[in-house]
Amino acid sequence: MTHDTNDIILDVQHVSKRFGGVTALNDVSLQIRRGEIHGLCGENGAGKSTLMKILAGVYPHGSYEGTILYEGRELRLGESSIRQAIEEGIAIVYQELTLVPSMTVGENIYLGKEPVERGSINWDKLYAQTKDILAKYRLEIQPQAVVKRLGVGKMQMTEIAKALSENARIIILDEPTSALSEAEIDKLMEILAILKEHGVTCIYITHKLDEFFRITDTVTVLRDGKIVTTRPTKELDQHQLVNYMVGREMTERFPKGNRKPGEVILKVEDLHALEPDSEREVLKGVSFDLRKGEILGIAGLMGSGRTELVMTLFGEYGRINRGKVILDGKSLDVHNSRAAMSCGISLVPEDRKRHGLVLMQSILKNISLANLDRFSNWMRIDENRELSESQKFAKSLSIKTPSLQARADSLSGGNQQKVVISKWLMSQPKVLIMDDPTRGIDVGAKYEIYRLMNDLAEQGMAIIMISSELEEVLGMSDRVMVMCEGHSTKTLDIKEASQEKIMRLATGLE
Repeated sequence: MTHDTNDIILDVQHVSKRFGGVTALNDVSLQIRRGEIHGLCGENGAGKSTLMKILAGVYPHGSYEGTILYEGRELRLGESSIRQAIEEGIAIVYQELTLVPSMTVGENIYLGKEPVERGSINWDKLYAQTKDILAKYRLEIQPQAVVKRLGVGKMQMTEIAKALSENARIIILDEPTSALSEAEIDKLMEILAILKEHGVTCIYITHKLDEFFRITDTVTVLRDGKIVTTRPTKELDQHQLVNYMVGREMTERFPKGNRKPGEVILKVEDLHALEPDSEREVLKGVSFDLRKGEILGIAGLMGSGRTELVMTLFGEYGRINRGKVILDGKSLDVHNSRAAMSCGISLVPEDRKRHGLVLMQSILKNISLANLDRFSNWMRIDENRELSESQKFAKSLSIKTPSLQARADSLSGGNQQKVVISKWLMSQPKVLIMDDPTRGIDVGAKYEIYRLMNDLAEQGMAIIMISSELEEVLGMSDRVMVMCEGHSTKTLDIKEASQEKIMRLATGLE
């Protein structure tokens, strides 16, 4: 696709980037217009992040082949290239938060560029400027709020405000809505529309395909490090976009399983729990049951208590002060994850990088980490058995890696998630809890995880799945339990469930 030269703010010409023997980008050429919202999509490992890191200065000029023209001149970012990119007017909002938790919103936004007068920071000016930015883009955050006390959604909005404070002409948004509620997503879409009015160019990366059609003007698809197509969004539909991404026809987003749920294995009765280190009640009456061979979806808005519930069942969050948890007919008193695992409960956590993986360790060590007692023999690890068992799971889950000795942080998001799932499947659970299991991964990897969930359920495993995407809940669940403000409202059979009904229950209208 070509544009009038005067309209082009960024012109990527024949860019290639290699890491050892692996080609991450292969002869990529791309033009982005001034003031447009340009979607960039592709499966994990397609090259999106590599291209964005080149534009943001993480990989300096000389570490890749090809030319990048920015505002009509060649962009040559040197060794201090990240700061240089920001000074040039290119800012990036990463999927993983980069905030300092102990600092306030204002301190984070102006970190490294604080207004200084007579040798000291002018705090009044810093907070006044922060207030102006937040008001301008209608971000409902207090400038002096400490970041660690904010919810994940408001932390993400602080990241966006930080980028906006740079007076950027290009803002790269990498999975900006992965941690946001529906209301916050709506607000972000408003912000992007305001930015577009002011002539700011946005490059928008997401795995939520509906967002491309909601906000972008143009979409570029990458596959295996190459550009597949660049087209106006209005000329595409979701089906075409998926086919471009995966390179094959995908007839259904959610594979049809052949599940036959059996007897109840887990029963939760009027569960109440207190927040750690406080007397605030986070669970205010949750009741449901779970059957063998069933996928039970848990739906609810951010803050409804979904993650707090499953973390409490896993022994790693709330202090139960009322109610019962019964597994296989026996009442449980679980105080930590080790006790939960010994009872047969495993949890694939919401944030795989913070709570699911040791990123600097090998894939092998990550898979075996929760199961070392199976391989220990007189204070020593039977490394041959550890490798053999881990290889079985890596093969059955199709983890794409040249070696299990590779570090976990070298994998794409989808393959990292498969490592986390492998770890917990190795513990042979009776109940597998999956908290947003497809968050931040591409459609191809999602489909593989859906098929795995079906296979496990068909073998009789009981699965609890939390998802922020209602389509996913409806597509994969046998029943849906809806939460609102810390309590369960109703459990719906999938035949009677709909997005409208779930939202009414989640907002307390029913």
